Amino acid sequence: MKIVFAGTPEFAVPCLRAAAQGGEVIAVYTQPDRPAGRGRGLQASPVKLAAQELGISVLQPETLRDEAAQAQLRELAPDLMVVVAYGLILPRKVLKIPRHGCWNVHASLLPRWRGAAPIQRAIEAGDAETGVDLMQMEAGLDTGPVLLQRRTPIGDAETGGQLHDRLSELGAEALAEGLALLREGRLPPAQGQPEQGVTYAHKLDKTEAKLDWSQPAVVLARKVRAFNPWPVAEAQVAGERLRIHEAVALPSVFVSEHGRIIAADKRGIDIACGEGALRLLRVQREGGKPVSAADYLNARRDLIAG
Repeated sequence: MKIVFAGTPEFAVPCLRAAAQGGEVIAVYTQPDRPAGRGRGLQASPVKLAAQELGISVLQPETLRDEAAQAQLRELAPDLMVVVAYGLILPRKVLKIPRHGCWNVHASLLPRWRGAAPIQRAIEAGDAETGVDLMQMEAGLDTGPVLLQRRTPIGDAETGGQLHDRLSELGAEALAEGLALLREGRLPPAQGQPEQGVTYAHKLDKTEAKLDWSQPAVVLARKVRAFNPWPVAEAQVAGERLRIHEAVALPSVFVSEHGRIIAADKRGIDIACGEGALRLLRVQREGGKPVSAADYLNARRDLIAG
């Protein structure tokens, strides 16, 4: 079976390795190298680096909409195209080229959290569980029928980065199972997504990282977890901007003036919220590194006196 793999970020790398185990990946598509870092030099995607390590040829078209790119894919004559966080839209013509169509590994339990940021949105919303779906792609945004699904609970303290890594590996497991079943001719029919329960995971924006102390503490604690490691929650605390890497909600605390520090000691910095209080556990000053709240208070002794 000839497989073409399309992906770009680190999330897709375990899936690439799973697809390549049988030596069947004949080409890898990934987005063009982009400027990155302080020097703004061109940087290859994690999927490109992994493909080069595996000795697989890499193609980096700017788009798959033009005829030249589509003709190149036809020449490869793939049996299947596997797409994982590629970042480019696949036109209908491309979806029809592989003999078995195109598969996508999506990090949610569809139809909940279709779209760009399903991992972070699940945490932000307070979902108890999530998972990965192996989906047969169609023209709509994450609307295709589901071939296989893996479910997993979301930990009470789990961050967006931690859940990202778990789902990346879970997606690779689902893909490996799907490929094995396809080779053996035992792949079950894809199940259409239900019409009820559709939600969209809109792309993350840096402006969302600013915490609003008038919101309930439990809501803010979920944001802190969801936005770690990017874009990282931030707020004004004691007259300075802090990035907040870790925090927990104290929902039973009752205060009348949100945004005020109500306690500061080695356990953390408690900020009054619209409901309850948020205890900051790990913070970062402008130009500094993330430190524990206790270490931060060593430099802000004025906050402990009250």
